[in-house]
Amino acid sequence: MIVREEAFAQFKSELAVTELEIQALLSMAKEIASYGIPAGSRKINGKYIQSLLLLQLQGMQEKLKKQIKDVELAQSKEVTLSWSGMAESVQVMGSFDGWSHGEYLSAEYTGSYTRFSTSMMLRPGRYEIKFLVDGEWLLSPEYPTVGEGLMENNLLIVE
Repeated sequence: MIVREEAFAQFKSELAVTELEIQALLSMAKEIASYGIPAGSRKINGKYIQSLLLLQLQGMQEKLKKQIKDVELAQSKEVTLSWSGMAESVQVMGSFDGWSHGEYLSAEYTGSYTRFSTSMMLRPGRYEIKFLVDGEWLLSPEYPTVGEGLMENNLLIVE
């Protein structure tokens, strides 16, 4: 997961450099287009090449802005999950890892009950989770539920 996050950060950095390069080209294209059209300039699809260059660079800049926004939205966020109650061991399992390994929660004793919690890095999305408390599958009242019967799980929404 760390490797993917590093690759994401690298890609985001490369997009930022490309955005700066396109901004510089766009400034030059605006300057060229403002000089007026020299006699004998070529036309492509009825537009002078100076104007066409400016339009294409503006289109590329808009696409790039959308890609940067998409990358930012897809980056993982730190999410804290918790369970409150009496228990020796609490693990959260879920669709975030295909229900395979889960994550153990650390205990904090507060007197009459114990609060278990963990922090995880998750991408935005909807995840189904369930708590394995001392070997028993349980739902938490702190999270909404989806499904029913044996397929009932807590719902975790990461925005």
